[in-house]
Amino acid sequence: MALFESILTLLLLAILLLQVSRRLGIPYPTMLAAAGLCVAALPWAPAIALDPHLVLVLFIAPAILDAAYDFPVRAIKRYWIALFALAFVAVIATTAAVAWVGVAFAGLPLAAAVALGAIVSPPDAAAAVAMLNRPSVPRATATVLKGESLLNDATALMIFGVSVRIVYADASTGHVLTQLALAVPGGIVLGIVFGRVAGWVVPYLAGTLGSILFQFAATFSVWLIADRLGLSAILAVVATAMTAAQYTGSASARDRLHTNSIWSVVVFMLNVLAFLFVGLQARAIVRGFDPTQLRHAIAFSFIVLGVVILVRIVLVMAYNRAIQPVYRRLGYGPGPTIKQGILASWCGMRGMVTLAAAIALPDDFPQRGLIVLASLTVVLGTLVIQGLTLEPLVRLLRFPQDTSQRDELELARAALAEVSARAHAERAGADVHDDAALRLAVVSRQRAALADLHRENRIEEDVFRTIEQELDLEEVAATRDRPFNLVDA
Repeated sequence: MALFESILTLLLLAILLLQVSRRLGIPYPTMLAAAGLCVAALPWAPAIALDPHLVLVLFIAPAILDAAYDFPVRAIKRYWIALFALAFVAVIATTAAVAWVGVAFAGLPLAAAVALGAIVSPPDAAAAVAMLNRPSVPRATATVLKGESLLNDATALMIFGVSVRIVYADASTGHVLTQLALAVPGGIVLGIVFGRVAGWVVPYLAGTLGSILFQFAATFSVWLIADRLGLSAILAVVATAMTAAQYTGSASARDRLHTNSIWSVVVFMLNVLAFLFVGLQARAIVRGFDPTQLRHAIAFSFIVLGVVILVRIVLVMAYNRAIQPVYRRLGYGPGPTIKQGILASWCGMRGMVTLAAAIALPDDFPQRGLIVLASLTVVLGTLVIQGLTLEPLVRLLRFPQDTSQRDELELARAALAEVSARAHAERAGADVHDDAALRLAVVSRQRAALADLHRENRIEEDVFRTIEQELDLEEVAATRDRPFNLVDA
């Protein structure tokens, strides 16, 4: 009952703080972090223990699938150099730097120090997504940062998994290296297979609760199967989402609207719970330290926070300058500007993955309390220091307005308006009395035109999804005589 009361309190706080966040332009994870700590400090807040394996699949898999579903494959091809640098090189470098600090300043065993580095290394773009979607931020920078937050989780969690196994002597070095060589391609192949199966099955469940339940079951299943096979569970989920997204046209408008709403609520709930559970664990950890140990732990945690922020700034700015001749040589046009580098280097807020990985550490892991406390400090520190200063930084950098998204929206809407006008002109001389049928016929033609624009690379994925949702609402409005509820069969 105490856990339920804590969750309910945090949910009510989250609802209130979400409004504050929207009005003040503060990333909502920053507010959730503060709320989670406040609720965890309440007298009735319980002590809880979670299964490490359950934590990763429960908290990370749905959030990753939700983010990957709307991320275009073509963006990975276009920005592969930047994504490789941020999602692979930066994660490894940050992990190494934090591991050195863990060994030198806290006396952590090397494998445990590497685990800490892997936990705190992947930034989460969700904390900055509201800011990144503004016209004042270059669209290319926003796309790269969103892609980084998908792919860096795979790198970080593979390192995390290996370090945990080494601590418990579960595998030889040769076996670990063999598994790593297979983890990436194997996870991608498994995800593609699952995505195609999902794309084939979901239409048969259209309009039912089973369709939504199947999506969650498939998400958790692909993660668990990949994990059991020693493959990258993150990449398996990402590949599943991106493959399944190709079949979105076969779903009905009602199903898409229901699905988007439910997934948004679930992912938000998981963020709320993650901050609460980490806050509860941190309270127990702090109470377990004597004053001297606590001072040392806090000092170490702030050192880790400083290293994480500094390493990202150095790496991103070094990449920003070093990549210029490469872009010119490959004919990619002008490389990222210094202003873009500054913004990307400051978008290093940690979030869901760091929290979930910290909670997932086994109870008997070496110096687990110190690692969890340091991880929480990094999450809170980056959310407060970088999250609260991100909007002023964007204003200070004064990027030229990026109108590409607006231009694509105007292009798409103009094309669809032309399709509508043509369809109405064709029907003008016909004896048509069914307005709903006409509206549905127009929407069907507009969907085809929208798909053509997307296929011809004249609009990006975000514009495609925006217009698709507008057409979905139009289609539902045209069929308002039909019930808008899911059936339970």
